[in-house]
Amino acid sequence: MSVLLMRLAGPLQSWGSAARFVRRTTENAPTKSGVLGLLAAAQGLRRDADLSDLAALEFGVRIDQPGTRLRDFQTAHHSDTLKAMPLSERFYLADAVFVAGVSGEAALVQRLYEALLEPVFLPYLGRRSCPPSEPITIGEPLDKDLEQALREAEWEASARVRRRRASGAVHLDLLLDSPPEVRPDLTLRDLPMSFDPRHRRYGLRGIRTLRIPVPGAAGAPQPSSPPPPHEPTALLTPVTPVTPRTA
Repeated sequence: MSVLLMRLAGPLQSWGSAARFVRRTTENAPTKSGVLGLLAAAQGLRRDADLSDLAALEFGVRIDQPGTRLRDFQTAHHSDTLKAMPLSERFYLADAVFVAGVSGEAALVQRLYEALLEPVFLPYLGRRSCPPSEPITIGEPLDKDLEQALREAEWEASARVRRRRASGAVHLDLLLDSPPEVRPDLTLRDLPMSFDPRHRRYGLRGIRTLRIPVPGAAGAPQPSSPPPPHEPTALLTPVTPVTPRTA
């Protein structure tokens, strides 16, 4: 089995597992459906594509920087009638950083890694209004256990958070898929079965929770290779400016 680790960092993130009419909440950490949706978009899969290979991947996430919960109110108008839509309430995580990982067959994981380096559709952190601020890929796929990889991965918190927490012992929350034979600590309906907007379907997923010490010496940065270039819009064709007409 092979493991792909991803850095999920940005000004805003939103990882919802349920939506009730005009109230759109977020979980405290990335959901499996959200991260698999990001990977599907990077591959260029359409919303009605078969997700069975992605859904079978083992998933885990480590909360490196919890961030702050933010509430926003949004308005919209119908494109045809211009009628005002109901006011919606949306929640985000501001200034949060996570390390997420998927584990599965080596060839599939390698394809996902390559797709993140040159994504077909631009990646976002739960919602299209939440772009990543850093490269998503941390490194090439690893030949190790998912839990071990998440325990050992470099702490991705910002320098400000590192300085603030340097004086005491630092522990991080780790959320992992729970095996069928183990009673889960949490249950979420975020196992994607179909992203088709005509009939989205999600199954239940068991989660086990762990609290682990920060990797490295008191969370000190570990030597690593430079990240790959992070400019997903570089290959887009620029819009030709329109010359205004003169009388």
